[in-house]
Amino acid sequence: MTLVQNPEMVTHSAEPGAARNPLRRQAGLTLAALGIVYGDIGTSPLYALRESVLAVKGLPDQPLAILGVASLIFWSLVIVVTIKYVIFILRADNNGEGGVLALSQLAHRSPRLSRRMKSAIVTAGVLGLALFYGDGLLTPAISVLSAVEGLAVNNHGFSPLVLPLTVMILIGLFLFQSRGTAQVGSLFGPVMVVWFVVLGYLGFVSIIRTPSVLFGLSPSYAIALLVRAPQTGFLTLGVVFLAVTGAEAMYADMGHLGKRSIRIAWLFLVLPSLILNYFGQAAAILRDPKAGDVAFFSVVPNWAHYPMVLLATVATVIASQAVISGVFSITHQAVQLGQLPRMEIRHTSATEFGQIYVPRVNWLLLAGVVLIVLIFKSSGALAYAYGIAVSGQMVISTALVATVARRQWGWDWRLSLPVFGLFLIIDLTFFSSNALKFVEGGWFPLLVAACVSVLMNTWRNGRRILSEKAYGAGISTDLFLQRADRTPIRISGTAVFITPRLDQVPGALLHNLKHNQVLHERVIFLRVDVQDIPFVPAEKRLTVNRLGKGFYAVEVHFGFFQTPDVPRALEGAKAYGMAIDLDTTTFFIRRETLISARASAMARWQVTLFIRLYASALEAAQFYGLPPGRVVELGSQTEI
Repeated sequence: MTLVQNPEMVTHSAEPGAARNPLRRQAGLTLAALGIVYGDIGTSPLYALRESVLAVKGLPDQPLAILGVASLIFWSLVIVVTIKYVIFILRADNNGEGGVLALSQLAHRSPRLSRRMKSAIVTAGVLGLALFYGDGLLTPAISVLSAVEGLAVNNHGFSPLVLPLTVMILIGLFLFQSRGTAQVGSLFGPVMVVWFVVLGYLGFVSIIRTPSVLFGLSPSYAIALLVRAPQTGFLTLGVVFLAVTGAEAMYADMGHLGKRSIRIAWLFLVLPSLILNYFGQAAAILRDPKAGDVAFFSVVPNWAHYPMVLLATVATVIASQAVISGVFSITHQAVQLGQLPRMEIRHTSATEFGQIYVPRVNWLLLAGVVLIVLIFKSSGALAYAYGIAVSGQMVISTALVATVARRQWGWDWRLSLPVFGLFLIIDLTFFSSNALKFVEGGWFPLLVAACVSVLMNTWRNGRRILSEKAYGAGISTDLFLQRADRTPIRISGTAVFITPRLDQVPGALLHNLKHNQVLHERVIFLRVDVQDIPFVPAEKRLTVNRLGKGFYAVEVHFGFFQTPDVPRALEGAKAYGMAIDLDTTTFFIRRETLISARASAMARWQVTLFIRLYASALEAAQFYGLPPGRVVELGSQTEI
């Protein structure tokens, strides 16, 4: 084999405007972070302190209980979000990208890992992804519902309208997804700036009236609550955790916005605003214990009540949009990495990275979110279901980052054990507290996670078995090339056979040769390689091996954030002296028809499920962007 070397690539300089105005660019990224990253955690004041105060309502010393709750929320924001995520976890980037799937791929590449450890990391990534889908269903429901419920705070006559309005807003939000958010996305940041400024201002005004609430900044009040009423305090941790939900979005959106902008936005606006508002709510409840039922709106003047309901609704829609976009993004990653079946992914913006729309996932999310609202009917009931999915993700993220710190950062165990051991203890404590809410609603995200895990494991195992049966006993490429001269007829043009293995002759070629008795003058065995990194640079897109006798072995490399546009990638073959004219090129694809075998390595129900998943997958020609008029599909039956 002869390796065709790629000539020296030209490196283009960065955009001049960005280089001349780094501060302006940083300000823009920070503003974008407010709209994309912090919508979820930024709307937690709508329900987090209210539910926490209601959890300790039966304690005799109510002032201590309220200060204890405020202290727990404050130190949760400091330890879990600021120290763990902002300082430590944001360091664990997979070539600049974050999120549980990117993190699991990063941890999987760690040196000196046993096979059992690698298997555990893969399992953790799948479970984290499954829990993320549960979070993606719950966030829009609880956020929008908690905002719309504000209508009935001052006028109970609006109570019958809460559910219908919530459902209408959510349906409108999901119907809008196919149009993309590029046009309105520029408004997200400014709106969230207004939101956080208003949060901070309302909290500050309330604190001025009752400055003694600031005693809650001392951890002694949090400790006193847990010591004096350990059972109630432990249960309260499950709702206190609502104040830190959304922290995973920091890590997941790191690749879009960069660590610096996320950290600046958190430290200089989001964190101060949240602390002021939470303590402002606590101050209002200290003044009037009845305000606990409407904690968020207790700091809002009567004249501003309905404008605040409107602003809160807009903020929760933005928070929901960010979560939905995150679900689309992680689905894209999972499809590229083979964790989920191929499905249609539309790019809704020609200029904005990450603006994608996944129709199948969108309609499943819509059905799930509306169903959740109709089942739980109030944000208070939903609060019992919300925390368990996010706390589960946090446990997984902490364990994976600990692996990266130990194996890739070179941390000594004497440093990594106390640091990540403390984080893991805190995460497990929150998870255990949330797990006690299983009957009240915690079952729902776990049910969603279990279903997604079953689908993903069935898909991965089925693909492995299919690959072994379809390609495990083929003819080696070297042996075939020795006999290639025996083919009597070579016709003009180029034939591209897409195959998962380059060491064996594609089954589609053998079928074509058997029935048509011809070979094209140039034959390309093409393998699409999706790597466990977000992006593969253009200069490393192609690997070309000249096999001789008009045969080539070509690998097209993509990252899991990239769309596998095969024709566009093959344009780069000119650099290897192999120009490809699509008008004279035929793409051959093997299409399997699966039938259930009498004996299978999978359970019969899994076989049935895999066959249905395989049948529902997007056709390879469409997924790889192949020109419709230049594709030939050659079918075969395979028992699975």
